[in-house]
Amino acid sequence: MTAAAQSDGLPRTGRLAIIAGSGKLPVFLAEAARAAGEDPFVLRLKNEADDIWQGFDNAVIGVGDMAGLSALFRQHDIRRVVMSGAVKRRPAFGEIRVNLKSLLKLPMALKTLMAGGDDAVLRMVISLIEAQGCEVLGAHEILPGLLATVGPLGAVSPDGDDERDIEKAAEAAEALGRLDVGQGAVAVGGRIVALEGVEGTDAMLARVEGLRAEGRISRRRRGVLVKLCKPQQDLRADLPTIGVSTVENAKAAGLAGIAVEAGRALVVEREVMIAAANAAGLFVVGLDRSRKE
Repeated sequence: MTAAAQSDGLPRTGRLAIIAGSGKLPVFLAEAARAAGEDPFVLRLKNEADDIWQGFDNAVIGVGDMAGLSALFRQHDIRRVVMSGAVKRRPAFGEIRVNLKSLLKLPMALKTLMAGGDDAVLRMVISLIEAQGCEVLGAHEILPGLLATVGPLGAVSPDGDDERDIEKAAEAAEALGRLDVGQGAVAVGGRIVALEGVEGTDAMLARVEGLRAEGRISRRRRGVLVKLCKPQQDLRADLPTIGVSTVENAKAAGLAGIAVEAGRALVVEREVMIAAANAAGLFVVGLDRSRKE
């Protein structure tokens, strides 16, 4: 193992695995881990992960296949795990396969899958992985440079009206998070016009675009998307994430900008995203929420 791999303070026991859903984040993490001297093994979630893993050791695993996951952990000496990427659906009952280490947790796991919010499900998945003897790390522990910083990330800054929309949307996003429903909200002219549910951020922005087309929201470019961590969220999974597609969808929805929580949200393809935001005349800003705690 290289000296660079030793320098970031991460534990180095056993091989690192990346459980990959859809999107580009798992690829960035795998490349960053390799650059740090790791040899990451990619566990591609069936019907979720993109087929972009040439050059990495990888295997396909069902979303509910804990027995198969445990076998791969043993086979490849995996002791550390990072969960990243989007997962669009929960496993059906017939897709769940458990081993002895996870059998005792099965009743609670089934209850959570049926009735729990996304954060509750992710906490349950983390506990099942830990029951296999693996340590679960956050994406930001592998690639801290992805975290949003405080203040404007590009050339455009929010004005007074935008700041009021940010405050309103942040209040709504925090309340939504406490209910373990979603991470995002959109405010336009001081009014909440959309809340994120299980459909995700892109679909919520498409709804806002539709509201504009119907004339239910002013067609003048204004309004803000705010994405925050849920107050009770385990930071090792599902941090709020924005990227080029978020900017493109915010532009299509007629918004003035995007705000995320500095230090607790991921910015994918930062330079490309900033260039897209600048070209569109949108602001992207990192919020200091520490004073809100």
